[in-house]
Amino acid sequence: MSALNIKKGASSHSAYDLRDPYSEVIEVHTLAVLVDNEAGVLARVIGLFSGRGYNIESLTVAEVDHKGHLSRITVVTSGTPQVIEQIKAQLERVVPVHEVHDLTVEGPSVQRELALFKVTGQGEPRVEALRLADIFRASVVDSTLESFVFELTGTAEKIDAFADLMRPLGLQEIARTGVAALARGA
Repeated sequence: MSALNIKKGASSHSAYDLRDPYSEVIEVHTLAVLVDNEAGVLARVIGLFSGRGYNIESLTVAEVDHKGHLSRITVVTSGTPQVIEQIKAQLERVVPVHEVHDLTVEGPSVQRELALFKVTGQGEPRVEALRLADIFRASVVDSTLESFVFELTGTAEKIDAFADLMRPLGLQEIARTGVAALARGA
């Protein structure tokens, strides 16, 4: 009989989470937190992160149920598997929190970010900026004789790649929304 070929790591196809909880490997996780839409809730959730020295790489908040007064907080954070488990456990204990989902381990998810880029320039750099925007499917939302404002939606990696290409062409400012994410499927 041959040995089982089981690789370490979580999989949406496995009933077992074989990650080492004491691993020193830093992982990036996307957490979706459903909370009451009331004053001070965001401060309490963020206070949990800052009070324990946890990092927030992206934060997005919006009301998702007007009648039920519920908001969804999407947090991208990083840490060891043990730290991520602590974050989830502590979030679940905050009173106005209804649900905490770790979209990274619960299965496939869709993650997108919106960004605005102000690019200034004339002549050939201006033409090149328009050509690259077309390749990345960025929309021109404002145009003057000296600048463009491009709108781009996609993964964080796509937005980073577009920014890297725009820098030598006159990138002046970037505004990013942060990650919005949903689990795929039913």
